[in-house]
Amino acid sequence: MSSIFTKIINGEIPAYKIAEDDHFIAFLDAMPLVKGHTLVIPKKEIDLIFDLDSEEYKNLWSFAQDVAKKVKNAIPCVRIGVAVVGLEVPHAHIHLIPLNRVEDMNFKNERLKLSVEEYTEIQNSIINS
Repeated sequence: MSSIFTKIINGEIPAYKIAEDDHFIAFLDAMPLVKGHTLVIPKKEIDLIFDLDSEEYKNLWSFAQDVAKKVKNAIPCVRIGVAVVGLEVPHAHIHLIPLNRVEDMNFKNERLKLSVEEYTEIQNSIINS
C-alpha cells in the first residue's frame, strides 16, 4: 500500500521534516490549514491508525506529543489541535494544527500557499524550539 507518505519516508520526494526516529516521522503539511500544520506518521505502511498494534499506537502518540510541544513552542497559538482523518492519503497519520480559533481546524478552509522560504523558516523554528 505505497502512498505519497512512503515516498517521503524513502526520501524519493522532499518534505520539510520536523522530527524522525526509526519508527516515525513528522513533517510540515504540503497543503497546510495554518502555519505549522504538521503531519506525524508511522514509517510502517498501514492505512488505518487503529490497525497499529497497541505498542506502535502508544509510541506514535508519544512521538506526536513530543512534536506537538515543539510546534507549540515555535508557532504562536493558543493550543495544538489534533485530528485523525485519514481520507486523503491511505497511510495512518495525525494532524497537529496550531489553533487560535476553532475555525483554524476546518478542513474545508482554503489551504495556505507558502513559499520555500516560509516553509524553511517554520521548519527551522520548530526544530530549534
